[in-house]
Amino acid sequence: MNQLTQEQINEIRNSVNIVDVISSYVSLTPKGKNYFGICPFHDDSNPSMSVSPERQIYKCFSCGATGTVFKFIMDFENVSFREAVQKVADLGGIKINLGKVKAVKKSPELHQIYDLSLKFYINNINTPQGKKAKEYLKNRDVDESIIKEFQIGLSLENDRDLSKILLSKFKPEDVLESGLVKKNDYGYYDLFYNRIMFPLYDLNGEVVAYSGRIYDRQDNSKYVNTRETPIFKKGELLYNYHRAKEPARQKNQIIVVEGFMAAIRTYINGYKNVVATMGTAVTKTQAHLIKRLAKEVIICFDGDEAGAKGTMSFINELNDIGVIPKVVRLEDNLDPDDYIRQRGKNAFVNKISHPMSALEFKLSYFKKGKDLQNSADLATYIKEVIGEINKINDDILREVTISKVAEESGIDKELLKSHLTETPKKITVSPKIANTIKSKYEKAEAALVYHMLSSSEVIKMYDHKVTYMPTTEYRLLAREINEFYKKNSYINEADFLDYIEYDKDIMATIQKINQNNFSDEYSKEEINDYINVIKDYNIKEEIKRLTNKMKDETDPLKQASIAQKIIDLRKGELNYV
Repeated sequence: MNQLTQEQINEIRNSVNIVDVISSYVSLTPKGKNYFGICPFHDDSNPSMSVSPERQIYKCFSCGATGTVFKFIMDFENVSFREAVQKVADLGGIKINLGKVKAVKKSPELHQIYDLSLKFYINNINTPQGKKAKEYLKNRDVDESIIKEFQIGLSLENDRDLSKILLSKFKPEDVLESGLVKKNDYGYYDLFYNRIMFPLYDLNGEVVAYSGRIYDRQDNSKYVNTRETPIFKKGELLYNYHRAKEPARQKNQIIVVEGFMAAIRTYINGYKNVVATMGTAVTKTQAHLIKRLAKEVIICFDGDEAGAKGTMSFINELNDIGVIPKVVRLEDNLDPDDYIRQRGKNAFVNKISHPMSALEFKLSYFKKGKDLQNSADLATYIKEVIGEINKINDDILREVTISKVAEESGIDKELLKSHLTETPKKITVSPKIANTIKSKYEKAEAALVYHMLSSSEVIKMYDHKVTYMPTTEYRLLAREINEFYKKNSYINEADFLDYIEYDKDIMATIQKINQNNFSDEYSKEEINDYINVIKDYNIKEEIKRLTNKMKDETDPLKQASIAQKIIDLRKGELNYV
């Protein structure tokens, strides 16, 4: 892997304007010297993210997220620092080649196990034993090119084949943790056997799980899936995300289906911007991932009742983070896979091209199974609709919806209006600050480090006057800032953030500090006050330590010596009060 110097990293960062890059992901509005937009890294409904073209950094005043253009791309696109550098270099017209950049993997042994299992399954389907499986796939319109692109494989009839290979190369405990192998009184055996194997990927395109499908026999379980493991959390992933993210951003549209076969069928029929949930229960994490991919979200879950219920739940999850999706419903309880194969590509294209609004879907969902000629059903329907309209903060849309409901229900429009609340105001949802800074001592440390990030004067004051920073996280951050300054003879927040390559622990500390909204302006007297508060804390802690030591000491002379030290420390303490 090619190594980059700090100068090269700075040159690449300065080749683009952070405002131009971030505005390609998030809408920004100029306000004074800076630009403001909705922060994509928390549930933000009011612009709380500031982007500074002068300092070339962004900062969220609510959740504390901060960084340069590299960090924004890292978090938004879920890529490594070096991948972000490569992307910015491409945008800035700087020719570099960082080679194949691989993210640092959690649980590398499990990744290695899955890499080997994938080779094993792919090899199997390309042997004579895989002929029947390929015929089955061909009958379902899955040809060789699809098999190859989606790395579809095969587990064979012997349920010991993979176990033997894995146990010969890895520790038994790691093999069992992978979920691919199980153990009973007779020994180790494979979870999957005689099934077509569909690999499931993490956000970076690494195989982390499988779904195995029967194809030539009867079985109570059509599909068997890998259980959750340290590298596979179903609620944190979206199938096909690694392939779909670029097409989705280019079209500014993402299609969300249910299940990997629906995603594969949609993908090969021209919609590269498709991802799939692993079931209809969509998590907040998945909703945020989808929000980052594109502005327009189209939900196309299975056409059955479970799909409708899942669509309803998904709409609400997206609404909570400020996304208003559109909905496609398929007739005859069909999923996208069966719909395309039975009705054809053009029918599906027509569906995707004419989605209904989320509100239209909700009204039809509330109506389903109800007889609006029946008073009880009508009353229930109206209550549900009123509850939904009360959530709308668009006056025109409220008016149009009320008119529509009044017309179809025969209920007076003014009577319906009388049950509405006032137009809801947009509420800014601020995340809770983890480990809120409460004590004056911690606040002094946090404020001092905050100013060290942008001032060489403060770094020098820290270096000359602070002997010990009590809190570990601030001590480590101050040390990194000090080392950067000594090495480079200057401090610049953007350069420092890139220099540490967004170390996870250091960034958590910076994010925590940013949540307290310290002013960028300071005076020397203010910095001296922070330093004196820290010294005062250290003195108090040392007095506590010596007091406890004196209690345990039996020698009168040593007791007297300790007592004198305490007296001297208390004199010093008075100087800071």
